Amino acid sequence: MSAAACEQYFANIDAVALLRRDGDLVVLPVRHAAAGGYLLKQRNSCGDRVVSAPEFFRACGFDDDAEVVLEAHWDDHAAALIASGL
Repeated sequence: MSAAACEQYFANIDAVALLRRDGDLVVLPVRHAAAGGYLLKQRNSCGDRVVSAPEFFRACGFDDDAEVVLEAHWDDHAAALIASGL
């Protein structure tokens, strides 16, 4: 996730929840650390972020070495980032 997208949608958020809904990947902000979730880790010096969730993607049928690029949009109603085509 780009630094700009992270700042726009997940400012001051350190973790996210991932859900699979139909063919979509739903990324929800986790506001309280005690609630769990997957950590948003800084990927590079530009501030881009990555979520390491191999067990989630294995459960969705992806191999560990699979590379998937998805376009995402913010859904105000769901208060989540939605990536179609998972």
